[in-house]
Amino acid sequence: MRMRVTRAEPVLVHAAGDVPAADEYYFLSNLDQNVAVLMKTVHVFSPSRAGEDAATVIMGALGRVLVHYYPFQGSLVVSADDGRLSVRNDRRGVPFVVADADCELKEVGDVLVSAPDAAAVQGQLVFVGRSNSEESSGLGAPLLSVQVTRFRCGGFVLGLAMNHCLADGVAAAEFLRSWAEMARGVPLSSPPFLDRTMLRARTSPTVAFPHEEFAEMEDVSGLAGLRDEPRLHRAFAIDAGKLARLKRQACACSTFEALTAFVWRATSRAMRMRPEQKSKLMFAVDGRRRVDPPLPRGFCGNAVVFACCVSTAGDLLGGPVSTAARWIQDAIRRTDGAFIRSAIDYVEVAGGRAPSMTATTLVTAWNRLGFHTADFGWGGPARSGPAELPRGEVVMFMRDVRDSSIVVLLGLPQSCMHEFQEMVDLI
Repeated sequence: MRMRVTRAEPVLVHAAGDVPAADEYYFLSNLDQNVAVLMKTVHVFSPSRAGEDAATVIMGALGRVLVHYYPFQGSLVVSADDGRLSVRNDRRGVPFVVADADCELKEVGDVLVSAPDAAAVQGQLVFVGRSNSEESSGLGAPLLSVQVTRFRCGGFVLGLAMNHCLADGVAAAEFLRSWAEMARGVPLSSPPFLDRTMLRARTSPTVAFPHEEFAEMEDVSGLAGLRDEPRLHRAFAIDAGKLARLKRQACACSTFEALTAFVWRATSRAMRMRPEQKSKLMFAVDGRRRVDPPLPRGFCGNAVVFACCVSTAGDLLGGPVSTAARWIQDAIRRTDGAFIRSAIDYVEVAGGRAPSMTATTLVTAWNRLGFHTADFGWGGPARSGPAELPRGEVVMFMRDVRDSSIVVLLGLPQSCMHEFQEMVDLI
């Protein structure tokens, strides 16, 4: 569909009150360093109450919540001494844009799935306001930008562009809930804990475990050649019946483990990996309660590490889904406090090396983050999720608010998508 959005000029929102005394620079841990990219999300709200302007309410609440989340109004800088990223507490402010769409929400449809024009729709709902070079590095650009788009029906979409170095999915959802509480005039249920030095690398970095999440998989299947193909994006709704069948096949494991095992096998088959090709699965594990001592409630930052499984495609596809699920369970168990400290030290020793993505499936479970609980006074969002289609090897799990389905969103080379579809149909 065609939608035209008219944006007003951005306004800088600052903390509406005194913030705690802070150093000039705000420390970012090694888990923050590798993810300094924009995380764009959209949150769709049904028609608002008559006589109340959502943009005004949300802008006022942003100023109040920034008192508690003051680093979010700073700017990202790189140290000339060690090349590390940090946040300068310069009270730069958060750009806030009010926009109006020339249609009703129902005309847009589901802006969170891979319709042919989804990217064009989503792009109008999130304000970035920076150049391509600024967007890729984050340097010299706001850490958070906000857009509220009002629709003719009275509904609105809250679009956010947040630098991932500020927060992982758990912390971003907590920030959104805190912001919503400010809008409703209630105390914060989970005030943020901002000190990230608890995840500082050890004085003598010790890499005590193999970290296959960073290992390069040799491409023996000609996967590089698939990059030249057009990429198709599809959203697959895995309903309650299919989820139950997958769990039975996977033998007494969680829904996440069963669905992740299926997706790993399905993407490896769809990419036509040779039997001797090493296939890697990565997925995020929240370390907040796994480190010793556990991180305080409300820890604001990146506290996830990548759990990893590696198998030859032959072993992965030749065995049942229950075998892959068991490998995933083992990887989760291995991701304890000692492993997390080792991963932090690995980044310190390796100089910020990012995980390799060759022959890799990276699963990110948005359905478990809780964005849907943010109530600004009009109830929770009818839809909430990423405002960009997944790139490369990323597979997103999203919550379908209409029922108990999980939506699997991914992109594959054109010649591979049909194979993936067939495996979904066989569940």
